[in-house]
Amino acid sequence: MWSSEGSRHLPPVATGRTGVPAALALLAVLVACSPALDWREVRPDGSEAVVLMPCKPASHARRVELAGSEFTWTLHACQAMGMTWGFGFAALDDPARVDDVLRELQRSALSHIGASDGDPMPLQVDGATPGARAARLSVQGRLPDGRAVQQQVAFFVRGTRVYQASVVGTVVLAEEAQTFFDSLSLR
Repeated sequence: MWSSEGSRHLPPVATGRTGVPAALALLAVLVACSPALDWREVRPDGSEAVVLMPCKPASHARRVELAGSEFTWTLHACQAMGMTWGFGFAALDDPARVDDVLRELQRSALSHIGASDGDPMPLQVDGATPGARAARLSVQGRLPDGRAVQQQVAFFVRGTRVYQASVVGTVVLAEEAQTFFDSLSLR
């Protein structure tokens, strides 16, 4: 219990018996005013995937060349609570290229933030093809402007489709990131 003796310099909220309920009420108001994530189920066309995203994603598609393969990479991304949330995928023509493309996606994701490796994290994606290249990593790095950045990123496969899901920000909130990665499934 707080004591008001010897605490004349403290504001009334931090002193006496009524200070604790007042402090809790203030905390409740502050939490209620903080931006909430607006989770929604997203089923990107052509992906066979279902993912919960905390904001309305914009969709972008472009032709890329990676690991000797040319394909269309489709990305669904949005920003919420200071983090960028992304889900990308591509259908490859050559099954023999899947491992090489997945390996190059991993290398590229790490190099974008100046990292060479990351800490492995559990990954379970219902409907994904089991394989050695499926991975989820927690990575620390730096943006081109020198700011520190965190990233959690997952890579997985189904047949000749390759997938990448990521959360990037100066701080990645663990519980929210877990919700995102746990929601990944292929139908």
